Amino acid sequence: MALFVGLDVSLKMTSICIVEADGSAVWEGKAESEPAPLIKALMPWHASITLVGIEACPLSEWLYGALVESGLQTACIEIRHAQRFLSSRPNKTDRSDARGIADMMRLDHYRPVHVKSKASQLLRTRLIARRKFVDHMLAIEDTIRGLLKVHGLKLGLVHRGRFAAKVEAMLTDEPELQMAIGPLLEARNMMRRQKVVLDRELSRIARQDEVCRRLMTISGVGPIVSLSFKATIDDPRRFRDSKAVAAHLV
Repeated sequence: MALFVGLDVSLKMTSICIVEADGSAVWEGKAESEPAPLIKALMPWHASITLVGIEACPLSEWLYGALVESGLQTACIEIRHAQRFLSSRPNKTDRSDARGIADMMRLDHYRPVHVKSKASQLLRTRLIARRKFVDHMLAIEDTIRGLLKVHGLKLGLVHRGRFAAKVEAMLTDEPELQMAIGPLLEARNMMRRQKVVLDRELSRIARQDEVCRRLMTISGVGPIVSLSFKATIDDPRRFRDSKAVAAHLV
């Protein structure tokens, strides 16, 4: 008996629907959105489950990996395609969506998306964290520039390495302004020091990776670009030809 499972994942609870090949429901219920409770809920039918469907969401990569490791054939489905299919159903509830996803698996009417490997997920997390870190550091610098300009103090063009020294020099005769700008400058300097640590660690990772070393032989490609490219592509075998790669990155 072939069974198909639909999982509608939310932050706390996941709605589960198990159906047979003819569409009749075998079991419907809920479990916590954690690997262990989900696998425990599916365990009584483990041997008969043909395919598990899970909609792409922030938790799907984590849950997908656990389901696959438990021996369940799992598909992570494209969210826009799933929404079009589920919007045609009369009732919009978690239970109804789980049933709809199970029907998509049963009818083979879904578009699977690539789920990145654990290593690529970790690398992507580091790169996103660095980007957010740099964005906030630059935002503080722009805030300092704007606040100084109000008082007629113009920084102008200055190298990032001399930014703090120039601001401190401009504030020497402005003790009241120092009280406002000083904490911002201190936070900016701390973030700059931490950025150096992040960049050093990412550079070490890139130098130890064969693919990144090959990419960095290209003019203009450094550790951050090569790591970003590798984390995005993950598995080159998922592309039919090289032309598909460019379309994926647009």
